[in-house]
Amino acid sequence: MERKFPKKLKRVVVKVGSSLLATHLMKPHEASLRSLVAQICDLRDKGIDVVLVSSGAIALGLGALNEKVRPSDTPSLQAAAAIGQALLMQLYCDYFKARGRACAQILLTWEDFADRTRFNNARNTLDVLLERGAIPIINENDTISTDEIKFGDNDKLSALVAALVHADLLIMLSDVDGLYKKEDGKLTELFKEIRTITEEIEGAAGGAKNKNVSKGGMTAKIQAVKIASSADVPCIIANGQAENVIRRIVLDREPLGTYFFEKEEKLLMRKHWIIFVAKPKGTVTVDDGAKKALLKGNVSLLLPGIARYEGVFKAGDVVIVEDTKGNAIARGITNYSVSDLVKISDKKSKREFIHLDDLVITA
Repeated sequence: MERKFPKKLKRVVVKVGSSLLATHLMKPHEASLRSLVAQICDLRDKGIDVVLVSSGAIALGLGALNEKVRPSDTPSLQAAAAIGQALLMQLYCDYFKARGRACAQILLTWEDFADRTRFNNARNTLDVLLERGAIPIINENDTISTDEIKFGDNDKLSALVAALVHADLLIMLSDVDGLYKKEDGKLTELFKEIRTITEEIEGAAGGAKNKNVSKGGMTAKIQAVKIASSADVPCIIANGQAENVIRRIVLDREPLGTYFFEKEEKLLMRKHWIIFVAKPKGTVTVDDGAKKALLKGNVSLLLPGIARYEGVFKAGDVVIVEDTKGNAIARGITNYSVSDLVKISDKKSKREFIHLDDLVITA
C-alpha cells in the first residue's frame, strides 16, 4: 500500500543523526554515508530538491582525538566540532563528487533565524544552491554556539530549515523505526500515522539511546514535528538503518516509520517566526480584561491592558504575554521599548502595544 502525501514532493529536507554517521567508537560509518549520498542523488536525478541537515561533527571530532566519552564543557565540544566538521564535509564532498554532484556547507546558529535579515539571506542562498543542482548540507555552528544561541539538537534545526525552504516533507532518520505506543512503561505498537500530537504521544517519546554519540531523542523529534507541521510541512520519523529508506519513502511511497500530518491551519510565516524562532526579550503581564479580549481573538494588545513588564526590550522585539497568574497566553512583536513605556504619561491611551498582525495566541 502506497503512502499518500498532500502534495507532490518537489522539495525534501532530510535530517540524519550522529548515531547513523559515526560508529560507537566515534569513527565515520562510511557505508551509511555512501548509502545516504547515493539515495539523495537518486532523488535529485528525479528532479526532487534535497536539503540535508547533518549531525556528526562532534562525534567525528572526538573520534579523531581518540576520546571515548563525550565531554560536558562547551569549549571541549566546540573544539571537537571544529575538527569533526572538516572531516565530515570532506567525506560528503568525496562521495557526492563520485556521483557527479556538488555539495555546500552551511553552518547556522539561532541568530541566523531570529534576525529577519539573516533569515532571508539564508533562504536566498539555499534557493540558489538548489536551483543549480547542489546539495546544501546544514549543521549547527557548534564551534561558536553558546547556551544563548544554540538549538540544542539538529531535530529542531531541521524543522526550522523545512519551514525556511517551504519543504513538502521533512524526514528525520533515527536509530528506531518510529514512535511506539507505550503501555505500562513498555513500548508496544508502532504509530503509523499521527494527526494531532496529544499528551499520550508526548508521553511515548524518550531521550537519546547513546548520549556519547548523539544528543537528541524522540522527545526532541516530537518538538521538531510541532514546528514543521505548523508550517504546513508533514514529517516522517523512520529508521535510517533500513536499506534505501529515503528512496523507499519518497520514490516508492512505502509507508515506513511514523507519519505526522501537517496542521490543517498553518501559521503564516511571520507568526511562525514569532512563536518558534524569535528569542523573547521580555515579559508583559496583562490584566484580566485584556486577557479575556485577547483570547476571544482578532484584537490588538492595547497599552491600558498592561499591568507590568519585565526585561530589556526595544520596539520590534518579541515579548511573552502572561496573565496575572504567570501563565503564558501569547507572544508578539512590541511597538514600544521599555524606555518608551517609562516615558508614556497617559497609560490609558488606546495605543497598540502589539498589533494583532504581530500577535500569536499560545494559550
